Amino acid sequence: MKFETAAGQNPIDQLNVVGKPIDRVEGPLKVTGTATYAYEQHTAVPNAAYGYVVGAGIAKGRIASIDVTPARSASGVLAVVTAANAGKVDKGEFYAARALAGPDVDHYHQAVALVVAETFEQARAAAQMVKVRYQRVAGAFDLDAARSTARAPKQAPYSPPPETSIGQFADAYAAAPVKLDATFSTPDQAHAMMEPHATIAAWDGDRLTLWTAIQQVNWGVRDIAKTLGIPKENVRIVSPYIGGGFGGKGTILSDAVLAAVGARQAGRPVKVTLQRALMFNNVTHRPATIQRIRIGASPDGKITAIGHESWSGNIAGGRPEAATTPTRLLYAGPHRMTRLRLAHLDLPEGSAMRAPGEAPGMMALEIAIDEMAEKLGLDPVAFRIMNDTQVDPENSRRPFSQRQFVECLRVGAERFGWSGRPVRPASRREGRWLIGMGVAAAIRGAPVTKSAARVRLDRDGLLIVETDMTDIGTGSYTIVAQTAAEMMGLRVDQVKVRLGDSQFPESSGSGGQWGAASATAGVYAACVKLRETAARKLGFDPVSAEFANGQVRQGGRSAPLVHAARDADLVAEDTMEYGELAKQYAQQTFGAQFVEVAVDAATAEIRIRRMLAVCAAGRILNPKTARSQVIGGMTMGAGAALMEALVVDKRHGFFVNHDLAGYEVPVHADIPHLDVVFLDETDPTIAPLKAKGVGELGISGVAAAVANAVYNATGVRLREYPITLDKLIDRLPA
Repeated sequence: MKFETAAGQNPIDQLNVVGKPIDRVEGPLKVTGTATYAYEQHTAVPNAAYGYVVGAGIAKGRIASIDVTPARSASGVLAVVTAANAGKVDKGEFYAARALAGPDVDHYHQAVALVVAETFEQARAAAQMVKVRYQRVAGAFDLDAARSTARAPKQAPYSPPPETSIGQFADAYAAAPVKLDATFSTPDQAHAMMEPHATIAAWDGDRLTLWTAIQQVNWGVRDIAKTLGIPKENVRIVSPYIGGGFGGKGTILSDAVLAAVGARQAGRPVKVTLQRALMFNNVTHRPATIQRIRIGASPDGKITAIGHESWSGNIAGGRPEAATTPTRLLYAGPHRMTRLRLAHLDLPEGSAMRAPGEAPGMMALEIAIDEMAEKLGLDPVAFRIMNDTQVDPENSRRPFSQRQFVECLRVGAERFGWSGRPVRPASRREGRWLIGMGVAAAIRGAPVTKSAARVRLDRDGLLIVETDMTDIGTGSYTIVAQTAAEMMGLRVDQVKVRLGDSQFPESSGSGGQWGAASATAGVYAACVKLRETAARKLGFDPVSAEFANGQVRQGGRSAPLVHAARDADLVAEDTMEYGELAKQYAQQTFGAQFVEVAVDAATAEIRIRRMLAVCAAGRILNPKTARSQVIGGMTMGAGAALMEALVVDKRHGFFVNHDLAGYEVPVHADIPHLDVVFLDETDPTIAPLKAKGVGELGISGVAAAVANAVYNATGVRLREYPITLDKLIDRLPA
């Protein structure tokens, strides 16, 4: 099926199942510990050996020698894999980092060896016996120092253009009566997902099966095949449950590659998990940025010029952090410029992390907008509303498909009590606490990608849905079940969903905020075919037949749907593909984030007291799981604002705080009750369900809203994240 014209009325619009706050269908499995994650596939792979990764002890240089003889002789050891005996190990198409060092070392904790043994303890003990001698060379580890060497990156998939220019930015900015020129910095951040990167690999002749934690099964098949030099047809990936990804498990990483190579060497299945202390330097992270934002405006508050430049670093072949993305679409202004620059750094690879581009970009942009509002003597909400646009600011002939940004701000301001915000910073106090409120916009793209599914109606009336879509804790199982149930007129408990297996039809996968809208569209397409087949089987006109309450009806006649499968199971499969609507319309999700903080007047301790997100994100398929996604994003945004930062040892080139003791993330005590409001919206230009993603919108803008609230409470403007008490304490009001 091809989606080429805006969606009209269709079976989803009945909203008997879709749009309801249904509990996660896989919830009981997860809370009882019976959901089988990658490392727990004991039934599927009962005789797996254990692999333990040895990470490089330097950040840049060469391996002079490796002595693995003591390790090979250790108790229970089956194999020791290094670059010398691993065979050809290439790279996939998405990540730039190599899974196995040798002879060159590209970054700290890059794998230099894998020890495979009968038990985990034996593998770990033998790994300590691997003796590596290195030749260290100087590396680049400081983004600020490397900034002068940064260059325009090549245009990369999923990244904005390295440079954009509309009008005459330099002249318009120079002539603007009111100006802002500010520089901001965001640190390296870690995904810190609960489930580590983990894989079990098994070979059957020349065919490889991986049970792995991966968001994009189709990318994983492609990339492991390329990495190992085997046909894609010889690869199967199984990933039914994932304990958090946030972009950090987009496709295969070192755990999958090393498990596959280790299983080949050992001649039996091998399971590998990256120990927590290895994860932070071995796999990807959100890279640090330095951002300069210039805004010019007329005295009445209209933006006339806006420019956003961002510098980030990466290993050779890595992508830039796309921090300029939100500035291109969020506010009006005739004269515009964005510029990305990429420096070479010998740190672990920087790559996608929840809302790549928007999350760090808005950490800068939305503070700058607040600063500009203050210069103009305008309320920050009013200034944002004043500079709204209903068309793409870079292309006035391209309207937004839906843009309720102003409504998000107005609803949020009313609900949050924005009128009670202290106009003068540091003017409201409750005992020892300075109180402030902050606001920030939220924006995130609403892409859709090709996605397929297969549906099967069996003789017992059970509808089975199969697609290689993954569930990374987002509720994919549930919204897929709701879509199929709505289309076929069934209850959710009459639908069984099977996900995360490359033997199923190829889906969009989880990432880029495209998963919900795309995967459900694929299920919709397959169900349309199944409806046609079932209607004909029962003697109805497929065009006018209605499916509801387990019945197929037309005119005055009805028949149970299950009777269509009386002779044999009915099976249908289809793919949803897309036409040119995304070129005709700017398709985005929008929101507004409101935060109230309290800052201790003596110690500068910051406490978040209230948070509100108002979101416009198309049809909300399941308000319960969507709210869960948004509050998760808000929590991560609070962490980015106040505590999360990978500390770089700029002498030796590694992230020092490479565990969950040193890398601080929010805990329950840090986060108050969070409120989420979804505006009523459908977007017929997206897909038949008229829905968009929401999981990455939830984090966009949050950190800046916190920073703006801290400024309102204290009068101290910070442009360097995270906002920690040491940066505030000597600048607080007397």
